[in-house]
Amino acid sequence: MSSDLVRKGLSIISQCKDDTGDIWHAHFGAAAIASYYLVKDFTFSQESVDRIISQSEKMIEKHSLSQVHFTTGVDYTVAERKIVDALEETIGQLHWVGHHVIYTAYSLLAIRELGSWGEESIDKIVQLILSFKGTIPGRSWIGYTAKDIKNMEITKDDKIPSILTPVDLSEFILKELATFQTIYEAEAHHDLIGHMLTYSHALNVIYDLGHHSLFHKGLFPVLQLVKALRKSKEITDVTSIKLVSPVDKLPLFQKQRANALPFEKSFWEKDYEGIEWDFGHLFKFTYSYLDHTNRVPALKEDTLENFRYIISY
Repeated sequence: MSSDLVRKGLSIISQCKDDTGDIWHAHFGAAAIASYYLVKDFTFSQESVDRIISQSEKMIEKHSLSQVHFTTGVDYTVAERKIVDALEETIGQLHWVGHHVIYTAYSLLAIRELGSWGEESIDKIVQLILSFKGTIPGRSWIGYTAKDIKNMEITKDDKIPSILTPVDLSEFILKELATFQTIYEAEAHHDLIGHMLTYSHALNVIYDLGHHSLFHKGLFPVLQLVKALRKSKEITDVTSIKLVSPVDKLPLFQKQRANALPFEKSFWEKDYEGIEWDFGHLFKFTYSYLDHTNRVPALKEDTLENFRYIISY
């Protein structure tokens, strides 16, 4: 399979800050890389593979940034060290629901796959990761403010199991996913649950790539996100909950249920360009969920129903 999606995805991540002035366009680059690994790591029908790749290519074409030109490629070991050093500064805090870790993980996967990348572009990825320093945990929460999240502690009362390996983390996250009785259509809820999947998956990728100390340093902010989401499980009246968000409004409504799942052919028969591939989350949420359940297959059946509400469009 061609690594063109990986190259173009990494290009978007590296050009994001310079070309757009913010951190968000890198979503599409990470999504392209996710789509590549989705069909590489998991089994789909050839028809589904073709459709996944086709939709990802359309997304990349629509959201590409300035062309990356370089003549000197930096070996992945050098590039990886630079990016990892940048993440060291912020991995112990929750910033924008973990996108500094998510972008890092996908960048490292891509550079490993390609073998090298341009030095100037690597430095731009470093600057993108560093730009998360001092940013808020996120903008949309149920039951908390961003300040509450930033100051949140994890105590024995939270009953967090021992998490030493990616399998431990995947098991913990999947069990959390399984316990939601209702998943609401809101950035503060279904989207945050999706990012719980991708954030924790990104930590697992970083561990898989050999950076075990970063994995352990990054657990605390993931647990803060999980604890914040647990608050939503206490909702009894959707009209009077504490909702802090510039985009979500009360009352909250249950998100629609997906009839088809991403590993079913019919899911990819739909063209998702109209919703901008959910800012690329369509690919990332799917890849993260499948990676978690691949590590802990016994929990797939328990989580499939709730995943339908995360991936419905």
